[in-house]
Amino acid sequence: MDNRGIGIFDSGFGGLTVLKEIKKILPGEKVYYFGDTARLPYGSKSRENIVNYSQEIAEFLKTKDIKALVIACNTASAMALEALQGKYDFPVIGVIGAGSRGALKVSSGGRIGVIGTKGTVNSGVYEREIKKIKADVEVYANSCPLFVPLVEEGMIEDEITKMVIERYLSNFKGRVDSLILGCTHYPILGDIIRRYLDGTGIEVVNPAIEVAKELKELLEEEDQLSDMAEVHDEFYVSDSPNHFRELGEMFLGSEIEKVQKINLEEYGRG
Repeated sequence: MDNRGIGIFDSGFGGLTVLKEIKKILPGEKVYYFGDTARLPYGSKSRENIVNYSQEIAEFLKTKDIKALVIACNTASAMALEALQGKYDFPVIGVIGAGSRGALKVSSGGRIGVIGTKGTVNSGVYEREIKKIKADVEVYANSCPLFVPLVEEGMIEDEITKMVIERYLSNFKGRVDSLILGCTHYPILGDIIRRYLDGTGIEVVNPAIEVAKELKELLEEEDQLSDMAEVHDEFYVSDSPNHFRELGEMFLGSEIEKVQKINLEEYGRG
C-alpha cells in the first residue's frame, strides 16, 4: 500500500474529466490537480514553451510527494510526455497513448476516427501513436473548434450543439468503426455524441477512461494502491481560482470546496 497522492495537470478545466474517471475506479486515491489557467490554451503555444510549462507544474506537484503523474492534456501529452518521463522517478502517463490503445482494442476493422482541437489534429499525434502500435490502421481526423466554447458556455443539450455535432461528425459515418474524443472537453458532450452515432456501429472512445484504467493497473502492479478511507483532493491554478471552481464543478460533476492560486515561478523547472 502507498498512501501518497497522484498528480494531475492540464492547461485548464478539461483535465477534470480525467480526474472524474480516475475517481470512479480509484476513489481511495488522493489527487493533486493543477490547472494552468494563466497560460491556457496550450494548443497555440510552441513545443519549447509547453515543455517548460509542464516541467514547472511537475516540479510543483513533486513537492506533494506524488507517486504518479498524469498529463491530462492532449497538447502537453504530445509535446512534453517524453521530457517528463525522462526526468522523474515516478511514472508519468498521458492521454494520447492511453486513448490510442483504447481505440485499437475496440476497433473491429482498423478504421479509427479522431476529433480534437486544430492543434491536436494538425499535429498528427494520434495517427503517429496509433500507427506506432499497429501500422496498417487507417486514421481519419477532424478538428472540432466549436466544441470547447459550447462546453464552456454550458450549451450541452442545445440545438446549436446538435447542429454542430452533425456538421463535424457526419463524415465519420460509414467510414470509421471507432472514434477517439481527442480533447479533454469532449467527454462532456459524450452522451449527445453517442446518441448522434447510435446505430452506426461506431465505438466512442474516451481517453480519460483509458487513462484511469492504465493508472489503476500501474498502481496494482507496483502494490501502490491507497487504503485511505477518507480522501480530500486538492486543486491548484495559476490564475482565477473562483472562475475555475465555478466552471470546474460542471466538468467534475461534484463540488470543489477550495482552489488555491500558485506562483509557478517559485518552483522553476528542476
